Amino acid sequence: MEVLLSIAVSLLVGLIMSRVVKPLKLPAVTGYLIGGLLIGPFCLGALGVKGLGFTDFEQVGALKPISDVALGFIAFAIGNEFRLKQLKTIGRQATIVAVFQALSATILVDLGLLGLHLLMPDKINVADCITLGAIATATAPAATLMVVNQYKAKGPLVDILLPIVALDDAVGLIVFAVSFGIAKSLVSGAGVSLISVLVNPLLEVFASLLLGTVLGLIYTWFERFFHSRSKRLTVAITFVVFAVSFSMLRVPLGGEVEIGFSSLLVCMMMATIFCNICPSSEELMAKTDRWTAPLFVLFFVISGAELDLSVFRDWFAVLVGAAYILLRSSGKILGASVSSRFTKCSPTIQKWLGITLLPQAGVALGMSVTVSTQLGPDGAVIRSIVLFSVLVYELVGPMLTKIALTKAGEISPKELNPPHPEPKRHRAKA
Repeated sequence: MEVLLSIAVSLLVGLIMSRVVKPLKLPAVTGYLIGGLLIGPFCLGALGVKGLGFTDFEQVGALKPISDVALGFIAFAIGNEFRLKQLKTIGRQATIVAVFQALSATILVDLGLLGLHLLMPDKINVADCITLGAIATATAPAATLMVVNQYKAKGPLVDILLPIVALDDAVGLIVFAVSFGIAKSLVSGAGVSLISVLVNPLLEVFASLLLGTVLGLIYTWFERFFHSRSKRLTVAITFVVFAVSFSMLRVPLGGEVEIGFSSLLVCMMMATIFCNICPSSEELMAKTDRWTAPLFVLFFVISGAELDLSVFRDWFAVLVGAAYILLRSSGKILGASVSSRFTKCSPTIQKWLGITLLPQAGVALGMSVTVSTQLGPDGAVIRSIVLFSVLVYELVGPMLTKIALTKAGEISPKELNPPHPEPKRHRAKA
């Protein structure tokens, strides 16, 4: 009962907050996140009234399978953007920009925090700096996709943005694995393991793409046997849930070698295969998008409830978190601008792309959990810093994405101020 009540309350609060933020010209996703904060453990949940909010983070964690499936559908929707006819024109540009902006963020955060280490060596060490630099690569696809969908944004900036956000996950996995492997060796004093630094992350990327390809081929073959809209939608939902569940597998190969999977990459690749070989994929993807609307509302409200306000008690986490936000944002914006200019993107893309890449959430939090479990006290410091930055990015990022897309001319004025439909008047029968 409590789980079902939490789901109902989350949906209701999300819907109410989306109306509250509308007059303020804020994206609906910001309203969902604020709604999650309100019913989270630090606001209404602190009253301890069951059903009114989440009383603790364990209660929020009970809904994690919903968040996992929602992220799967987000990756599935982004994979739909990797159509061959589109990749022929922007594939090279998207790949170069995705790699360059991610590495720029890493380098700038590394250098800036290493400078902070020289000023306060007893507060932050080199391993912390390197790890935070790796986490800086991650971009949250969920908030970006929600803003694009809400305002029906279209144009060259959106066309290149969604593939970059998808590729960013693969780049982030590799950079994080390499940097975190070095950080662990610095903390433990042991040598750097080539297997943990290079082999395992590369295996994860390739295994995820392979699993996504296999599932995409099976999905396309299986879908042909169903013709009604409801059954085809059910097939799509089934395979996304399959992809998310299979991604949780870990296959040890002996020694330190292990095959893992990224659910984002698996679902993205499955959708990419499907949309390129199924003639009716666009129609099916549109139906799936409509079905996932309440799921995404729930996902963002849960994400808001997960935001830990206790980080504000630690002045050092706030200080380093603020430096991390400024350095990462500068790296993303500068890296996107330089690389898009190098690849001869339009001036509009060069100017506004970087701002749309700032949101950060799920992947970064997942990295911080890995760090906190393996680095002990150092990991706890990093997790606090990441929690603070995610809190800021989740609340401010969607608004900045909306501003950038509006300035780029890819959100039409009528979508910013949609007309209110007049109520129908029924004539009284004589």
